[in-house]
Amino acid sequence: MSTPFYVSPEQVMKDKSDYARKGIARGRSVLTLAYADGILFVGENPSNALHKISEIYDRIAFAAVGKYNEFENLRLAGVRYADLRGYQYDRRDVTSRGLANAYAQTLGTIFTEAGKPYEVELVVAEVGETPKDDQLYRLTYDGSVAEEHGFVVMGGNSEPLATYVKERHDPTAPLEQVLQLGVEALAQTGPDAEPRTIVADDLEAAVLDRTRPRRAFQRLADSRIERLLGQEKK
Repeated sequence: MSTPFYVSPEQVMKDKSDYARKGIARGRSVLTLAYADGILFVGENPSNALHKISEIYDRIAFAAVGKYNEFENLRLAGVRYADLRGYQYDRRDVTSRGLANAYAQTLGTIFTEAGKPYEVELVVAEVGETPKDDQLYRLTYDGSVAEEHGFVVMGGNSEPLATYVKERHDPTAPLEQVLQLGVEALAQTGPDAEPRTIVADDLEAAVLDRTRPRRAFQRLADSRIERLLGQEKK
């Protein structure tokens, strides 16, 4: 009788982590940036049907990178969680912290018990009455959750993009300035290469605007993105 092939638990977890990270890195980056009146989400996404950025509840939004079918399942689960909790208790009981904890449990269970981990990285954001009340939570494929401040960069070659944003980001700046910074960061192709030009049609952008009544989420139409970026056609 042959001896069963043995792989240590540490090696299994490492292999799963490497697999998930490679899958996430193949996707295009999404940036989440605080600005004076709320929170901006922007990423490269030429598709008009497959969204990386979505509303979850009144003042809560979701952004993701990785495999679309996997993060879409998580988005739908988040919407159901928020709707059920708001119906059973009160709308004020639906919070980004509670949603992030629910996602963390789901992702952690999948990572440890399923044969293949989810190749996803998520941001759950909630806009508050004032900038200091804003909340940003970043979740990774293994269920790890971290509270972030000011900005989050996910997917693609995220480390140099995060450095670029950190050096230039002003959370008190207006939407126009912060959107321009986000697109400039996405356009970076490397230390020696010229930045690309990204047009509005290839962008997906949305905001959580604290000045809007109750439902703070709003997608930015291509025409508005063009205006904010100074790309209006003459």
